[in-house]
Amino acid sequence: MIQEFKDFIAKGNVMDMAVGIIIGAAFTAIVKSLVGDIFNPIIALFTGGIDFSGWFYALDGGEYASLSAAQEAGAPVFAFGSFLMAVINFFIIAFVVFMLVKMVNRIKSAAEKPDEVAPEVKTGPSELDILIEIRDALKK
Repeated sequence: MIQEFKDFIAKGNVMDMAVGIIIGAAFTAIVKSLVGDIFNPIIALFTGGIDFSGWFYALDGGEYASLSAAQEAGAPVFAFGSFLMAVINFFIIAFVVFMLVKMVNRIKSAAEKPDEVAPEVKTGPSELDILIEIRDALKK
């Protein structure tokens, strides 16, 4: 079992996956900062600074000043504003990741594209063409 585990760990796929997870965690921090520090303030500018995360409904019928006050009181709450903010943030993050992937793909395709395609140079008749001509001449 130990040998099988060593073989499993030594495979390239496991190492690639580990590197991907580490890079993904770092990339998550970058995207989260991009969304939270750049895009959300711009959106807040256009929406008048509305924070949907404060929207909630207390299921016990009580009146609470904020979502955190209701949660501290132990009241069951339907926090639809937090869910709405999570959905909005998801779409923003998905769009940002899409744009980044699109940019990376464009850079990759530009790097793989040959600089210039050499013009096709006409060559003489092929060996087969010459042999066919010789055969036809011999037949005559």
